[in-house]
Amino acid sequence: MALITVRTAAERLGVAYSTLKRWVHTGHVRTTRTEGGHHRISEAEIDRLMARQQPDGRKRVRAASPDESLGGLSARNRLHGFIDEVRIDGLLAQVRLRVGDQSLTAVITADAVRALKLRRGDDAMAIIKSTEVMIATAGDSTTPAKRRSRK
Repeated sequence: MALITVRTAAERLGVAYSTLKRWVHTGHVRTTRTEGGHHRISEAEIDRLMARQQPDGRKRVRAASPDESLGGLSARNRLHGFIDEVRIDGLLAQVRLRVGDQSLTAVITADAVRALKLRRGDDAMAIIKSTEVMIATAGDSTTPAKRRSRK
Protein backbone atom coordinates (compact mmCIF):
# COMPACT_ATOMS: atom_id res chain seq x y z
CA MET A 1 0.00 0.00 0.00
CA ALA A 2 1.64 3.22 -1.19
CA LEU A 3 1.35 6.25 1.08
CA ILE A 4 1.68 9.80 -0.20
CA THR A 5 2.01 13.19 1.46
CA VAL A 6 -0.98 15.45 2.01
CA ARG A 7 0.45 18.04 -0.41
CA THR A 8 0.84 15.44 -3.19
CA ALA A 9 -2.65 14.08 -2.49
CA ALA A 10 -4.11 17.61 -2.70
CA GLU A 11 -2.50 18.10 -6.12
CA ARG A 12 -3.88 14.79 -7.38
CA LEU A 13 -7.36 15.60 -6.09
CA GLY A 14 -7.29 19.12 -7.52
CA VAL A 15 -7.92 20.79 -4.15
CA ALA A 16 -5.91 23.23 -2.09
CA TYR A 17 -3.46 21.87 0.47
CA SER A 18 -5.28 23.75 3.26
CA THR A 19 -8.61 22.23 2.19
CA LEU A 20 -7.25 18.69 2.33
CA LYS A 21 -5.61 19.36 5.72
CA ARG A 22 -9.00 20.58 7.01
CA TRP A 23 -10.63 17.38 5.72
CA VAL A 24 -7.95 15.34 7.50
CA HIS A 25 -8.44 17.17 10.80
CA THR A 26 -12.24 16.91 10.64
CA GLY A 27 -12.08 13.18 9.92
CA HIS A 28 -13.38 13.25 6.33
CA VAL A 29 -10.13 11.73 5.07
CA ARG A 30 -8.55 8.61 6.53
CA THR A 31 -4.79 8.90 7.04
CA THR A 32 -1.87 7.01 8.50
CA ARG A 33 0.53 8.82 10.81
CA THR A 34 4.29 8.54 10.51
CA GLU A 35 6.54 8.20 13.55
CA GLY A 36 7.10 11.95 13.33
CA GLY A 37 3.34 12.61 13.47
CA HIS A 38 2.90 13.54 9.80
CA HIS A 39 -0.21 12.42 7.92
CA ARG A 40 0.10 10.13 4.91
CA ILE A 41 -2.77 9.16 2.62
CA SER A 42 -3.12 5.79 0.89
CA GLU A 43 -3.78 5.35 -2.82
CA ALA A 44 -7.07 3.62 -1.94
CA GLU A 45 -8.22 6.70 0.00
CA ILE A 46 -7.29 8.93 -2.95
CA ASP A 47 -9.37 6.68 -5.24
CA ARG A 48 -12.30 6.87 -2.80
CA LEU A 49 -12.14 10.67 -2.69
CA MET A 50 -11.85 10.96 -6.47
CA ALA A 51 -14.85 8.69 -6.94
CA ARG A 52 -16.90 10.98 -4.67
CA GLN A 53 -16.00 14.00 -6.80
CA GLN A 54 -17.00 12.32 -10.05
CA PRO A 55 -20.43 12.65 -11.65
CA ASP A 56 -22.02 9.33 -12.64
CA GLY A 57 -19.43 7.42 -10.55
CA ARG A 58 -16.86 7.53 -13.36
CA LYS A 59 -13.22 7.47 -12.36
CA ARG A 60 -10.88 10.12 -13.68
CA VAL A 61 -7.64 9.10 -15.25
CA ARG A 62 -4.98 11.79 -15.20
CA ALA A 63 -1.70 11.64 -17.03
CA ALA A 64 1.40 11.39 -14.87
CA SER A 65 2.39 14.96 -15.70
CA PRO A 66 -0.43 17.05 -17.15
CA ASP A 67 1.94 19.95 -17.81
CA GLU A 68 3.95 17.92 -20.36
CA SER A 69 1.50 18.67 -23.17
CA LEU A 70 1.63 22.38 -22.31
CA GLY A 71 5.40 22.69 -22.23
CA GLY A 72 5.44 25.71 -24.54
CA LEU A 73 2.83 27.72 -22.63
CA SER A 74 4.07 30.58 -20.46
CA ALA A 75 1.01 30.77 -18.17
CA ARG A 76 1.66 29.16 -14.80
CA ASN A 77 -1.76 29.61 -13.16
CA ARG A 78 -3.31 26.23 -13.97
CA LEU A 79 -6.26 24.71 -12.15
CA HIS A 80 -6.97 21.03 -12.75
CA GLY A 81 -10.54 19.80 -12.45
CA PHE A 82 -13.40 18.23 -14.34
CA ILE A 83 -16.18 19.69 -16.46
CA ASP A 84 -19.42 20.12 -14.55
CA GLU A 85 -21.49 21.68 -17.33
CA VAL A 86 -21.25 22.79 -20.97
CA ARG A 87 -23.82 25.18 -22.50
CA ILE A 88 -23.63 26.22 -26.14
CA ASP A 89 -25.65 29.18 -27.42
CA GLY A 90 -24.84 30.45 -30.90
CA LEU A 91 -21.19 31.41 -31.28
CA LEU A 92 -20.35 31.20 -27.56
CA ALA A 93 -20.28 28.47 -24.96
CA GLN A 94 -20.22 28.50 -21.17
CA VAL A 95 -18.07 25.84 -19.53
CA ARG A 96 -18.24 25.26 -15.75
CA LEU A 97 -15.17 23.53 -14.34
CA ARG A 98 -15.20 21.90 -10.89
CA VAL A 99 -11.90 22.38 -9.07
CA GLY A 100 -12.13 20.61 -5.72
CA ASP A 101 -15.15 22.06 -3.95
CA GLN A 102 -15.06 25.27 -6.04
CA SER A 103 -16.56 26.05 -9.43
CA LEU A 104 -15.01 28.15 -12.20
CA THR A 105 -16.94 29.37 -15.25
CA ALA A 106 -15.36 30.27 -18.58
CA VAL A 107 -17.00 31.71 -21.69
CA ILE A 108 -15.28 30.46 -24.84
CA THR A 109 -16.28 30.01 -28.47
CA ALA A 110 -18.60 27.19 -29.44
CA ASP A 111 -16.00 26.15 -32.04
CA ALA A 112 -13.42 25.68 -29.24
CA VAL A 113 -15.84 23.44 -27.31
CA ARG A 114 -16.38 21.32 -30.41
CA ALA A 115 -12.65 21.22 -31.30
CA LEU A 116 -11.69 20.17 -27.75
CA LYS A 117 -14.69 17.78 -27.60
CA LEU A 118 -15.56 19.06 -24.12
CA ARG A 119 -18.16 16.94 -22.34
CA ARG A 120 -19.53 16.82 -18.80
CA GLY A 121 -17.28 14.70 -16.57
CA ASP A 122 -14.14 15.13 -18.71
CA ASP A 123 -10.87 16.18 -17.10
CA ALA A 124 -9.88 19.71 -18.03
CA MET A 125 -7.57 22.50 -16.97
CA ALA A 126 -8.28 26.20 -16.55
CA ILE A 127 -5.33 28.38 -17.49
CA ILE A 128 -5.62 31.87 -16.07
CA LYS A 129 -3.84 34.90 -17.49
CA SER A 130 -3.08 37.48 -14.86
CA THR A 131 -4.64 40.17 -17.03
CA GLU A 132 -8.00 38.41 -16.81
CA VAL A 133 -8.35 37.87 -13.04
CA MET A 134 -10.71 40.00 -10.96
CA ILE A 135 -10.41 40.64 -7.22
CA ALA A 136 -13.31 41.24 -4.84
CA THR A 137 -13.72 41.98 -1.17
CA ALA A 138 -16.29 40.47 1.15
CA GLY A 139 -18.89 42.54 2.92
CA ASP A 140 -21.36 45.31 2.20
CA SER A 141 -20.78 46.81 -1.25
CA THR A 142 -21.99 50.27 -0.14
CA THR A 143 -19.20 50.82 2.39
CA PRO A 144 -15.60 51.26 1.23
CA ALA A 145 -13.09 48.53 2.02
CA LYS A 146 -10.71 49.06 4.95
CA ARG A 147 -7.41 50.52 3.87
CA ARG A 148 -4.05 49.59 5.27
CA SER A 149 -1.42 52.27 5.40
CA ARG A 150 2.02 51.62 3.97
CA LYS A 151 4.87 52.32 6.34
